[in-house]
Amino acid sequence: MFELPFQLSLVLLLVSIAFFSGIGITTIGPGGIFVTIALYSLTPLTSSQVAGTAHATFIVTGLVGSAAYVYSGEMDTGEGRAIAIILSATSVFGALVGAYVNSFVSRSLFGLLLGGVAMAVGGIVLYRERRGFRPSYDLEPLTRSGRIVLGALGFVLGVCSGLLGIGGPVLAVPALVLVGVPMLLAVAAAQVQSIFIATFAASGYFLQGNVSVPLAVVIGTPLLLGVVIGWRVAHTIDPERLKVVLGVVLLGVGPYLAL
Repeated sequence: MFELPFQLSLVLLLVSIAFFSGIGITTIGPGGIFVTIALYSLTPLTSSQVAGTAHATFIVTGLVGSAAYVYSGEMDTGEGRAIAIILSATSVFGALVGAYVNSFVSRSLFGLLLGGVAMAVGGIVLYRERRGFRPSYDLEPLTRSGRIVLGALGFVLGVCSGLLGIGGPVLAVPALVLVGVPMLLAVAAAQVQSIFIATFAASGYFLQGNVSVPLAVVIGTPLLLGVVIGWRVAHTIDPERLKVVLGVVLLGVGPYLAL
């Protein structure tokens, strides 16, 4: 385990970032990426420690976020449940693979990968919204072909999330939006998926000794509060605006991470 050899000012900054990150998790999906960014850019932790500690915080936020969206009805449909179950099941294997691969990734390459993924996803979302294109693929989760696509998507998202220490919603929400899933349903399904990704990825990092439990608690508490507030915010904002915010956030943080 790791102690917290940080000054009080840095701890308070991390707490503040975590709170607003929590709001982003249940409103636009990629809020959790700012936890990873903060740990990577503000602390001396290695890439494995960053990823492991971040995933540890995402376990509880996934549970609370999922419960909130179940309560508000987004997961009541057969399609919603199918998306969540298939994504979650296949993401487990991907997360374990990603956590293993991370041990071979240097800190500088970690930043490049994190920034590149953020910019790519954000750019695609913004471009398609601006041009008014139809979704890349008309996903039908209750059909065999739709389930195959969801399974492949879940595995890839799991690998990326496990490798980079980012919560499932960071990539799952824009990916689901691009295949025609409504914004709020995409966020809801991604919350469920994040439980499994975070649990298995964090377990892998924990066995490697790369999870700082004290730091995870310090960050996880305000993160959890933000998740609850974000869920309420998501139901008061036009979903189309959330898509634009999603793209801007991801595109904006990409270059910073890659530096």
